[in-house]
Amino acid sequence: MESIISIKGLGKTYADGFSALKNIDLEIQRGELFALLGPNGAGKTTMISIICGIVNPSCGEVTVNGYNIQRDYRKARNEIGLVPQEISTDAFETVWNAVKFSRGLFGKAPNSAYLEKILKQLSLWEKKDNRIVTLSGGMKRRLMIAKALSHEPNVLFLDEPTAGVDVELRQDMWKMVRELKESGVTVILTTHYIEEAEEMADRVGVINRGQLVLVEEKSALMKKMGEKELSLQLPTPLQQIPESLADLPLSLSSDGNQLIYRFDIKSEDSGLAEFLRRLNAANIEFRDLHTRESSLEEIFVNLVHGAQQEQEALPHKEAQA
Repeated sequence: MESIISIKGLGKTYADGFSALKNIDLEIQRGELFALLGPNGAGKTTMISIICGIVNPSCGEVTVNGYNIQRDYRKARNEIGLVPQEISTDAFETVWNAVKFSRGLFGKAPNSAYLEKILKQLSLWEKKDNRIVTLSGGMKRRLMIAKALSHEPNVLFLDEPTAGVDVELRQDMWKMVRELKESGVTVILTTHYIEEAEEMADRVGVINRGQLVLVEEKSALMKKMGEKELSLQLPTPLQQIPESLADLPLSLSSDGNQLIYRFDIKSEDSGLAEFLRRLNAANIEFRDLHTRESSLEEIFVNLVHGAQQEQEALPHKEAQA
């Protein structure tokens, strides 16, 4: 599939020596929804700011739809719509004038029909003549999205777009994001609501301490790195796990009514058959069972924790060498 954003060897080191990004290589495919996950301070916003031309890179190259972000700044920036974390608008301007002005900044000819369509999709049409200062926080967030889409970009960056937005507004926003994706717009999302990435993303990138830890298709990531649980509901509570089963990856609920067996879904042999045989030999009966797969959030936490341990161990290994 064709890449619309190409990032090669991207790095950013600030004057105080802090390295915010380290040798990032990434290809984002045209028309996909790419979720960029990482803890606070991981480098997500820095990377987006460089692609959007807000921050200068220290090294590396970025192209957007074939345009280099430094040599062809105006053409590259014209391809991008950005919804930043911080809400920044002229409080005393009307909704309609704010969106109209944003379109004009990119040299686009007036198109009232298109702007009306955007405002209606974001449930802002009835507020078009209202001053921005009178809008709720959720409505202001919607307005930021409308402004980002005003010049009909091919790429839309959403940097924590639903922070502070109520559930109803969030669902409306995601409905519009799906429609944009279906129309061919490439969407890059950063979010703390990992369930949103799990539900909507085609691929997931995990960034930590300025390094891209992993890029993977969401379904493949969950299959490759997920853990599954088999929970057995017991008719009679257990005081403790029997010694004959102590070597198995088992845990017992605090009330003793549930026995939980964990296994790796990427393993060829889950050990389930052997577990059930040994359970029977130990005369443990169960009345119900169900399975549960790891969520993307659990996988993300494990990835970041593992990457931190590896980075912390590196200086020690270098010192020994």
